[in-house]
Amino acid sequence: MPRSGSRPATPPTDPGDEVTLTVLGCDGSWPGPGGAGSGYLVRVGGTLLVLDAGPGTFAVLQTLVDPSDVDAVVISHHHPDHWADLYALDTQARFGGRRDPVRVYAPAEVARRAGTDRTPMLEWHEVASGDRAGVGEASCAFHRTDHAGETLAVRIDGADRALGYSADTGPGWSAESLGSGLDLFLCEATYTVEHEGTAGHLSGRQAGEAARAAGTRRLVITHRWPTVDGRAVAEEARDAFGGPVEQAAIGKEFTL
Repeated sequence: MPRSGSRPATPPTDPGDEVTLTVLGCDGSWPGPGGAGSGYLVRVGGTLLVLDAGPGTFAVLQTLVDPSDVDAVVISHHHPDHWADLYALDTQARFGGRRDPVRVYAPAEVARRAGTDRTPMLEWHEVASGDRAGVGEASCAFHRTDHAGETLAVRIDGADRALGYSADTGPGWSAESLGSGLDLFLCEATYTVEHEGTAGHLSGRQAGEAARAAGTRRLVITHRWPTVDGRAVAEEARDAFGGPVEQAAIGKEFTL
């Protein structure tokens, strides 16, 4: 990882058909000490997507790629812990040498809430449940979850791989809506079973059950509250999923 302030290494010129997910931030609802809100860098061949842009994620993004190389940003919903670093992305695009606007795919409420819908360097595309969007070598399909406002889970297909992201959701949503054949399911697991019903999120147990119902090959859990024991959440998820469970951590990369 390059030192602070240095330009990241140039991405490979021929990434082939590789699909990777790199964690920019994974804390639930608020960032813990040294942490960051929700955010992930998805590489599909030569296409770069940022999936959510919570507080602290833009700093991590710059250690991995030149932000000017990002093709598009997908924001799942209007809560700021999933979009606050759009401000940094926009400012860097305006003053850091980016030539073309970066496309932003999000529910309508996000642009209104963020107040960045008039900047010339963010090209907003409103999406809703059932919509699809093509970005380079990636195809995104959106599905409404069980969370405040219009919150959209997303399935990303490309290079013969499929990634599912739950965004934020309660137990009233079925991961099966993302379709079959998921190679990796990135699912929120905010807390443990004793917290079930106290907020619009999933416990580790509920995340494991959702992943098993969806038939995913791999489960990665994320969005844990900083005050909750990560080992306990992972154990619940493993027991319910019936297989290995990986935890998101800043800088961790998963290859599909």
